[in-house]
This record gives sequence, C-alpha cells and structure tokens, in this order.
Amino acid sequence: MTQWYPVSPTLWQGRDDSAEAADARRLFQTVIRSEDFAPQDWPKQIALMGFACDEGVKRNAGRPGAAGAPDALRKALANMASHDGHERLVDLGNWVAQAPDLEGAQQTLRDAVRRCLCAGMRTLVLGGGHETAFGHGAGVLDAFAQESVGIINLDAHLDLRQTERATSGTPFRQLAQLCDAQRRVFHYACFGVSRAANTRALWREATRRNVTVVEDLDCYNALAQMTQFIARVDKIYLTIDLDVLPVWEMPAVSAPPLWGCR
Repeated sequence: MTQWYPVSPTLWQGRDDSAEAADARRLFQTVIRSEDFAPQDWPKQIALMGFACDEGVKRNAGRPGAAGAPDALRKALANMASHDGHERLVDLGNWVAQAPDLEGAQQTLRDAVRRCLCAGMRTLVLGGGHETAFGHGAGVLDAFAQESVGIINLDAHLDLRQTERATSGTPFRQLAQLCDAQRRVFHYACFGVSRAANTRALWREATRRNVTVVEDLDCYNALAQMTQFIARVDKIYLTIDLDVLPVWEMPAVSAPPLWGCR
C-alpha cells in the first residue's frame, strides 16, 4: 500500500537574506508546505509532490536509490532564489511506495495527479525512478480526456520496453497502451536518445508508434522539432530523466549514458 506523508519542515531551510530587502527571498521562504493532501484548497497553484519509489529500477536491474531523491531534491532547491511565480509552489508531500507493489503505487500517483489537475492546479512530481512517468502521465491523460496530450521526454532511453510487468523502462509503452485503451492518439517525443543505450527492438517500437526521436548528438538543433511537436497538441506533459545529462555531470542515476546532451 502506498502511503502519503507531509514533508518535514527541516527540508526547506536555507540562507535568510530578508534583512537586505523584502524581496530578497529564497524558495524555502516562499514554498507553502501543506499538512494535508487537499488539492481543492489550492486552485491555480503548483502542486509539488514526491514519488519515493525505485521498485521499477530494481525490476529493471538498475541501481536503486531513487526513492530518496524527492527529499534530496527539495534540499537542493531550498536555498535557490525565489522569483516571480515561485510563490505558487505548494508542497503536497510524498507518496511512498511499498515494495513490491509498483502497480499500486503508480495508480495512487495517477489518482493524485488527476485530483490536482481537476482542482485547477499544475503538477510538479519529483521521482523516484522513471516509473514515475506512467503514474504522472496517466493522471494528465485522465484529467484532460477530451484534449490531445503531447508527452515530451528528455531522456537517454526511449523507455518503451516490453516486459511482463511494469519497470522503470516501460512507462511510455504503458502510456501508449493507455492511449490505445482510451482510443486517443499517442503523441510522444523523446529528446536526447542515446543510440548506444537503446536496442534495435526499441527503435523499431518507436518507429511503429510514430515517436518523434532526437538523438543526443542532435539536441543542439532540436528546437524546430520540439516547436512543431508542441503545435500539434493541446496540452504538454514534460518529463525529465536526469540520465539525459552526461555521466560526468550526473553520475547519480541508475543507467548513466555514454554521451548525454550538452
């Protein structure tokens, strides 16, 4: 069973420059920390949620540890300067997956995302392995059932694997299958793909699904393709896997790429 916990206030700490000026503030001073998961109380705000899960990484024979990432990322963000719009950020806590129930955890995240979006919030989810993408993306598809949704993934991997059960390598195949079930078009673009990290079977599946693919070596010239993709849909779900970065910049991932985007 996936459990929800509010975030500890000790995570949101940093340097206090408020004596300098009223607007000399940092994220830890402007983020709102909620003690309840009540998205209906925060319309037009941005829901920050953590998905503390690496069961999908373990199933995918990767390096575990991503379950601790949501709180680690909060600590890293806390001391950054707060600018216009950042005051909309509401920390709605962590969804903590209980192994081995990845499917249940993904469904819980899916329902939470849908509730937030239907309450008029936007969603920012910190994973977790990239199994996060199915729960988050499915919630977006559910909330905007009558609109076309484009999925943009910044990732060294296509994550279209065919397996008997969900893993960190299957979220976009799962989303494609969900689109099939909902009788809607699967709009998927993946930027930063490493040819060395994706088998011919994955490239074949991407071709079959009409996926827009931009390799890591071509990302410097990808703006036109991204603009064209965005223009074809009503809503965008953006997901970023940190292994899209070079291994020397981001070694703390399950499957570091050979090259990465620069």
